[in-house]
Amino acid sequence: MDRLFQQHAIRKTVSLDGTWEHYFPAGKGETRIEPQAWVSGERRDIAVPCVWEMLDERKKYRGEAVVRRTVEVAERGYVRLVFKGVSHTARVFFDGREIGGHHNAFTPFTLDAGLVEPGTHEILVHVSNMHGEISALHVPNDYYNYGGISRPVSLHLIPAGLLIRHVHAVTTPAGKGWKVACRAEILNLTAAARKVSLRATLAGAAASLDMTAPAGSSMHVWEFDVAGVTPWAPGSPALYRLEAQLSENGQLVDDHAERIGFRTVGVRGEDILLNGAKIYPMGFNRHEDHPHFGCAIPLEIMRLDMRQMLDMGANAVRTCHYPNDERFLDLCDELGVLVWEENHARGLALDRMQHPRFREQCATCNEEMVREHFNHPSIFVWGILNECESGKEEGARLYQEQFDQLRALDSSRPVTFASCCHDKDLCQGMVDIAGWNIYPGWYVDEPVREFLEKSIARHEPAGMRGKPMIISEIGAAGLTGYRDPVRRAKWSEDRQADILDEQLGVVLNHPRVGGVFVWQFCDVRVDESWFYSRVRCMNNKGCVDEHRRPKLSFETVKRHFAAKAAALGRGERR
Repeated sequence: MDRLFQQHAIRKTVSLDGTWEHYFPAGKGETRIEPQAWVSGERRDIAVPCVWEMLDERKKYRGEAVVRRTVEVAERGYVRLVFKGVSHTARVFFDGREIGGHHNAFTPFTLDAGLVEPGTHEILVHVSNMHGEISALHVPNDYYNYGGISRPVSLHLIPAGLLIRHVHAVTTPAGKGWKVACRAEILNLTAAARKVSLRATLAGAAASLDMTAPAGSSMHVWEFDVAGVTPWAPGSPALYRLEAQLSENGQLVDDHAERIGFRTVGVRGEDILLNGAKIYPMGFNRHEDHPHFGCAIPLEIMRLDMRQMLDMGANAVRTCHYPNDERFLDLCDELGVLVWEENHARGLALDRMQHPRFREQCATCNEEMVREHFNHPSIFVWGILNECESGKEEGARLYQEQFDQLRALDSSRPVTFASCCHDKDLCQGMVDIAGWNIYPGWYVDEPVREFLEKSIARHEPAGMRGKPMIISEIGAAGLTGYRDPVRRAKWSEDRQADILDEQLGVVLNHPRVGGVFVWQFCDVRVDESWFYSRVRCMNNKGCVDEHRRPKLSFETVKRHFAAKAAALGRGERR
């Protein structure tokens, strides 16, 4: 299951989750597979989604593998393979013919296998998680780059060669109701133009369009006027089905459904607005990582993570530092949790931003993120390039390029990024919402209020004045079970709780701060090259550990978030 609701009733879809053959080279270290020996060597049968680091003999394997299965196609038609995530580089073959590839573990992609006859067919995926010149973004980092088909995969059969690729909806209040502007992409996989009709329904409203679908892709727009609906908000996360059906000569040939929420997002001065009212996002940064599953997180673990964050009083989550599994975003939609979603980048210095593939890979990630996640009402802001080089002119130009791209892809949401360039940041004038990663008491031996106010004073005249400001990261590390109630030494659970107590006591009550994301929800695995600053080769700043066992800081955060929620409920300024 790749979504939490059914998207197709007419289109024939087959989940390809389940057992796939995995072939590895004989060596256990960093290894390449020669094409002539792809389906040979060591074979393991593993259930997809998965990552190969979950195998005892591949726990630290950085290299390549070939993943294979066969599939039965029941009738003649065009076949599309939909991968929600492959970590991190894939080449895909159908019946021995290469049909395409993809780079980036955290965005979905679709490949067309063409017109296929009924029968048994082979799918083969060459997967690599190797570092090197192939990637500007997947580098040794403060999180781990796993290997494998890490998110759901499915086969779509399109007998008529016509399909609805996606439908996007933007909702705007209009009198006592809402106006909904819709945009659909129609794909015609055949060579000739086709006369088709599109019928769409939403919350009791309907619209019909007659059109010509040329070969390839075409865009089509329409509007709904809708009344009597409940707006989406954290306290009332009302969702509605937007359904579209495509027909030719009176025969239904394809359909596509989305879930949307009626809501607007914006900024006014220093306030973030949802449906015209001020909101205060407070929650956690969350990596997709688990000791038993790597980044291939099962749905029930997502639900557990959400329950624990909600138990601590969170109303928001930041998807550090890449687009998340869409099932997790579906959960956020259902539960009314606000989402800061961002593209894939973390801590890249200028030389890495000047990598020959950086601009292309970022642009592709941005396009795939926005296209696939556009309709999630929980996403209130798009972010880019966490802690990259925003303090130099060359880096700032690349930031501006990506902000321009995001605004062209989606003008209905604000944009932001999380900066750590406290001495000089050149990008504050580019954002709608400012984001700052600060760690006073952990990396900086300076009182929290003093550090925060110095940073505000420095960046207000540099473009931040008059804009909302979010503390996008704040926190400290603590090792589960290491208690030191006397010295309260760094790395103890006691010291982590002390630092968060001081930090949150200041930032949650500062009049200039409009939201806070604690770093982080759970401890996560990091690349071993980070061992010198990451005890256990883990980032240990979670309020729960990698097994989701609460630390002392769990109750500290819960207490502060509860106090903030109560203050907001009383109508206090912040």
